[in-house]
Amino acid sequence: VLSIGTGYAFGTMRFAGDRILFPIFLLGIIFPYEATVIPLYYDFQDVPLLHWNLLNTYWALILPQVGQSVAFGTFWMRAYFRSVPRSLVEAARIDGATSFGVLRRVLVKQATPAVMTMSVLVFVYTWNEFLLALVLVSSSESHQTAPLGLSFFAGATRAGDPTKVAAAAVLVATPILLVYLFLQRHFVRG
Repeated sequence: VLSIGTGYAFGTMRFAGDRILFPIFLLGIIFPYEATVIPLYYDFQDVPLLHWNLLNTYWALILPQVGQSVAFGTFWMRAYFRSVPRSLVEAARIDGATSFGVLRRVLVKQATPAVMTMSVLVFVYTWNEFLLALVLVSSSESHQTAPLGLSFFAGATRAGDPTKVAAAAVLVATPILLVYLFLQRHFVRG
């Protein structure tokens, strides 16, 4: 939702600072998040001004993922909105639509394949997240992600039966396969 709004703003509007703000959004894609994991650990250990400890909570996983996903989604949706014919936006404006009305009534309906493709890509990326979960929530078993749990399971059964690890890997991969199969048509069109 955030990426649709920011992509629309950067793709169809001209405003003061748009040529400066968009590259700042791109830093979320360009800058390797692996370099930020340790600073995130210390920041989440004691959140400045609030004195909260976000380690071993869902927020420790959600906030960095949202930041990175919004950066990618803004880039993705901006590319889509820039490909929309200007005459379509101008026709909606002539009919009296506001900027939000153009987005909601005209462009979002046409952007369904792009939104679905972005959703699948973000879901796959988020589902497969390992490093953030390992560093930020590894001491809380109830907050571990499936890939992190799979690695602990594989390590615990290393001397045991490898078929159990293979079965667990299939279970971890099943949600990704289901999402892709369900949205495959939209993914290919997007």
